[in-house]
Amino acid sequence: MLQLKKIMGLFLCMPVMLGLIACSSGSAVEEKGITSEELSAISDKETAAPPQEAEDVVTAGAVLSEETKTTEAKNATLVVVFSATGTTKGIADKIVEITGADLYEITAYEPYTDEDREYKNSESRCAIEQNDASSRPVIGSEPVSLDGYSTIYIGYPIWFSQEPRIMDTFVESYDFSGKTVIPFCTSGSSSIGESGHNLASLAGTGNWLEGARFAGDASFDEIKSWIDSL
Repeated sequence: MLQLKKIMGLFLCMPVMLGLIACSSGSAVEEKGITSEELSAISDKETAAPPQEAEDVVTAGAVLSEETKTTEAKNATLVVVFSATGTTKGIADKIVEITGADLYEITAYEPYTDEDREYKNSESRCAIEQNDASSRPVIGSEPVSLDGYSTIYIGYPIWFSQEPRIMDTFVESYDFSGKTVIPFCTSGSSSIGESGHNLASLAGTGNWLEGARFAGDASFDEIKSWIDSL
């Protein structure tokens, strides 16, 4: 009978002992500053992507987007040139290289031959044209739009101490309002003379700067120095 009582007593004590063990475990966790709710939150965080890595992905995408953006803008500078022999075109090409300008070449509807340009022959085509201030040779190249250009270089050779009459044809055909126009020329010995002023007067519009004359073999540095001084 006594032994049965002892057994019954042990069964009655077991729930109390289990409760003490559970409380002991909970107390140990709480002593370390971690609650059961925090343990659950830690478990959730371990399965999620690290916040910094997610931020890196967003940043990389933004950088890529910036790198793929492109803009298209028309060059603000244009070089216009008439060159019967290619000499003035050589100067124009250097200006294009220095400024990054676009290039438009004027060509005559009826090309000029060596005989046409014979300056010692008073009956040559060029002599007749240059002696007639009203002469307007026809341009053979396609028209050019000046829209979007703010600076225009205009180049030509000096014929009989003047600009070729085909240049008169050109400037009278366009509106240079709001544009800075810079004449330049090539010649063996003649200066630019009044050719730039003549073109400005015939154009009637635009802000025309004083022009410059170059020898056909003018160097890159010589031309760049002139452009830098403008």
